[in-house]
Amino acid sequence: MFGKWKLSQAELICVLLGLATGAIYLPAVFLDFTNYDDTYYVTENPHVRGGLSLKALGWAFTHTCAGNWQPLTLISHQLDCQLFGLRAGGHHLMNVLFHAANTIVLFLLFRALTGALWRSAAVAALFGLHPLHVESVAWIAERKDVLSTLFGLLSLWAYVAYVKRGKSDGQISNAEATSKPQSRKRAMYYWLALILFLSGLMSKPMLVTWPFDQVV
Repeated sequence: MFGKWKLSQAELICVLLGLATGAIYLPAVFLDFTNYDDTYYVTENPHVRGGLSLKALGWAFTHTCAGNWQPLTLISHQLDCQLFGLRAGGHHLMNVLFHAANTIVLFLLFRALTGALWRSAAVAALFGLHPLHVESVAWIAERKDVLSTLFGLLSLWAYVAYVKRGKSDGQISNAEATSKPQSRKRAMYYWLALILFLSGLMSKPMLVTWPFDQVV
């Protein structure tokens, strides 16, 4: 119980996953920038270190960085500079928060796919706490990894909702299934999945393989 609110099992798992993942990776906030790629993305990039502006946003969408077109990643770095300046701890903290969010979304995605609460929680915990993610979380230049993962997982979640909406429509009468509100709601999930996928591509081009992971 938290006052008048009582958390469900799924909500409690989300809270615990977020706290555990954040706690494990929180020491990253005491690290500094590195001289490997952090210079390209933040410390020696005048278009990023100056923070958010219309000119900086335009540059992010019209130029590449380190050989990749990744405007949303660059904008996230610009936002960090706007909020924290060149204090590395703030940039690291955002990576930790993104990874914690990814862990929670992965749990919700697997629960939506399988209906299994605790097995989904176990998979998400393994993902969140596994040391394989240390590089992505503790290296500021790898923002592109945690950010593209967030958009990718959200796109899968939206696609799952699109597929499930189609199956539920098949269980009702044809008249109801072909009604405009039903069709529009299902189409909304499809377009949401597509938009999130495109956002992931604008965070890290490697997400181009993501459609092969879609659930049919």
